Amino acid sequence: MSVRRLDPNQPESFEFTPENLEWAKGQIAKYPDGRQASAIIPLLWQAQKQHGGWLPEPAIRYVADMLGMAYIRALEVATFYTMFNLTPVGEHFVQVCGTTPCWLRGADEIKDACKKHIGPEKTLSADGKMSWMEVECLGACVNAPMVQINDDYYEDLDGAKMEEIIKALREGKDVTPGPQSSRKTSEPIGGLTTLTEVPGAGGK
Repeated sequence: MSVRRLDPNQPESFEFTPENLEWAKGQIAKYPDGRQASAIIPLLWQAQKQHGGWLPEPAIRYVADMLGMAYIRALEVATFYTMFNLTPVGEHFVQVCGTTPCWLRGADEIKDACKKHIGPEKTLSADGKMSWMEVECLGACVNAPMVQINDDYYEDLDGAKMEEIIKALREGKDVTPGPQSSRKTSEPIGGLTTLTEVPGAGGK
């Protein structure tokens, strides 16, 4: 695993909004006395969502204080899990799966589209709206190649379709998540090949 460091530019402070604070208390309450630290991952995740998709150092300390943890323990969690972004990301954060199934199905085209229309990997676009990075398997291999943008999956992609998605998001347009082809969910690309008829009487 590569070294993951905190961004050199940090906000002065962080605290949950009243709504997120109540949510966090509910998460902590799920664990027995003495085990509150078990809530660290959901709390860090919520802090990241509140802070525009990345996790600043004051938020890590804030969560550690809530859970009675040493700062170094919270930092260990935040720097270990790649789901936590330690530097700013775009309003639309594109995670491109580059693992074998997606790579065999054309993930390089997707990365090329991101380089062309967003910029270098792990950097904010000039307008600050987008950023991208390559990640390991996101678990949608049957719909490869695919990307995750914020909380949604976009599947059955090619370079041209990825360019369309980037353009639409940049213009503030809605893009329907899921397969970007004609198929539904994970059915065969050519359509259903089994269970295409209703069984007759008696189940035959």
